[in-house]
Amino acid sequence: MKPHSKLYNKTNYADIREVVQDGIRKYPNNIAFTIKNKVGKDVEYKNITYKELEEEISNLGAGLLKLGLKDKKIAIIGPNTYEWALSYISILYGVGVVVPLDKGLPNQEIEDSVIRGDAEVLIFDKKYIDVIKDIKEKNNSKIKNYICMQDIDEKLNNDGIKTISEIKELGKKEIEKGNREFFNLEINNEKASVIIFTSGTTSQSKAVMLSHKNIASDINSMNAAEKLLPSDVNMQMLPFHHTFSSTGIILMLNNGVKNVFCDGLRYIQSNMKEYKVSVFVCVPLILEAMHKRVMAEVRKQGKEKSVNFAKKLSRFLLRFKIDVRKKLFKQILDNFGGNMRFVVSGAAAIDKTVAEDFNAWGILTIQGYGLTETSPVVCAENAKFIRYGSVGVPLEDITIEIDNPDEKGIGEFIIKGPNVMLGYYKNEEATKEALAGGWYHTGDLGYKDKDGYLFITGRKKNVIVLKNGKNVFPEELEELVDKLPYVAESLVFGYPKDDDLMVSVKIVYDENYVKSNMNNISEEELKEKAWNDIKELNQSVPKYKHMKKIILTKEPMIKTTTAKVKRFEEIKQIVDNKLLDD
Repeated sequence: MKPHSKLYNKTNYADIREVVQDGIRKYPNNIAFTIKNKVGKDVEYKNITYKELEEEISNLGAGLLKLGLKDKKIAIIGPNTYEWALSYISILYGVGVVVPLDKGLPNQEIEDSVIRGDAEVLIFDKKYIDVIKDIKEKNNSKIKNYICMQDIDEKLNNDGIKTISEIKELGKKEIEKGNREFFNLEINNEKASVIIFTSGTTSQSKAVMLSHKNIASDINSMNAAEKLLPSDVNMQMLPFHHTFSSTGIILMLNNGVKNVFCDGLRYIQSNMKEYKVSVFVCVPLILEAMHKRVMAEVRKQGKEKSVNFAKKLSRFLLRFKIDVRKKLFKQILDNFGGNMRFVVSGAAAIDKTVAEDFNAWGILTIQGYGLTETSPVVCAENAKFIRYGSVGVPLEDITIEIDNPDEKGIGEFIIKGPNVMLGYYKNEEATKEALAGGWYHTGDLGYKDKDGYLFITGRKKNVIVLKNGKNVFPEELEELVDKLPYVAESLVFGYPKDDDLMVSVKIVYDENYVKSNMNNISEEELKEKAWNDIKELNQSVPKYKHMKKIILTKEPMIKTTTAKVKRFEEIKQIVDNKLLDD
């Protein structure tokens, strides 16, 4: 059977308001969000049902309209919180255009993004109060309204900063007086409603314009491919300013899922247990780190053979539709809270072994692929069709072709569909280049196998082109290096030497793993071991791909807030500092 993405009934929503409202209509008494608050030494949990969420959206939306903010560009900045999600959704009910900002940007870049996005309103988390004061004082932007997500002291109130709770109260009074403006808002689903900045790993970020139609169509396609249950608990991990996350929360709310927030990277597994999490959307780095910890414990307890035997037994029984994975791997599954059933990994390629193991343990783990410019997901594996190493098959209504393939069938992915962006805000030249010929040109290189599964080999901009004309895809080598147990992350790059490029690798080692499993080996000894391991890996690839120099460090690489390595910043530092010169 040919793989396809339509396993379930496809929805046909025209805009984001329809998506959220249908979830509220179907699951009014389900919990939409659980919010954890620390009160002194105690912890309190507040549940917000879908019905209550509907009232909160209406109150906030009506309050924003009362302030005269119809059709304004409204920027949002802050960590993942209920208030962030509430603001985002309320604005998209027809109030205005939302401009999500990267919470990890330096202060100056936050101000630059506000200016570049032409934002006239800024909704912010209290943690950013100093940045806000600075922007307010400089007065270089178009911002006229500042709204804090949390309550603030009187002095800030007197400075003209409002709060979400104030605006909700204002909207509530308007609705009680019979003001129906918010409920009668019209949505043009083809106009730009979200201006969202790309992660900018290689150059200055571009401002992507997405419409209601773009995002709603992508949700329709995802609903056809993946099954979310109204009994699911989703832990929102990826930052909301990232399309994978902001579109994701809308998808979750459409399906009646309960949404909770992670306390931070160190607390992922404890939060999974705390909230009985069943659904998790993440980047491979997080999943691979969790897998490493579990496997290190398995080896420490001397249970590697029994786990491998259990995997073989489980695979055999599954042929007869007998699923005993929950019993066989209970101890492992308890590491993830015991309720985990579905993991979606995106933003980069996941190690095949990691995906295979999670599926073997009974946690459906799929790989997806998408871009900010495509709202974001364009293809994915699903419960029925998984091919390790691939990113699955194109979603319903989305066409992906391989442009200008070479003799191996590798070319650039180009995409067409209702999910493809309107263009880049105030950047006609980049828009024309990206949308040439009516297709979105991704810059990602890959191929389709005979069954239609898509495989990514690398980024067009990342390819190391050697003097002899050979192309080296760094991602292919990084996948091999990352399998070494002591490697936390790696970067393969071309280092300038004698008018050519020398294939080299930077390795960040896992300090905890080395301390626990390598008898306090010195860094010099570790470097020697790493070099020997690299020489061994070189034997598995053609000679022109051989890595000839290494850098070893425990310092993490420079990353975006979505955990993507800023490859060209890293390479620039290495070259500028002549770290590999003899």
